[in-house]
Amino acid sequence: MVREMACRKCKYVFVGKVCPLCKSSDLTPDWTGVVLVADPENSHIAKTLGITQKGKYAIKVA
Repeated sequence: MVREMACRKCKYVFVGKVCPLCKSSDLTPDWTGVVLVADPENSHIAKTLGITQKGKYAIKVA
């Protein structure tokens, strides 16, 4: 089974070795909670969390 990783810099959740959003390689498999952002421009939660791209984000990253 492939394990999803969370970027420690932007909290984006994905499968891979380099974050596709911020290009960071500082990743962790230790994360909890999920926020799915479909429309970051009209989402109050995305604005509160500072999310500008749609996708899957971790709420807490260790």
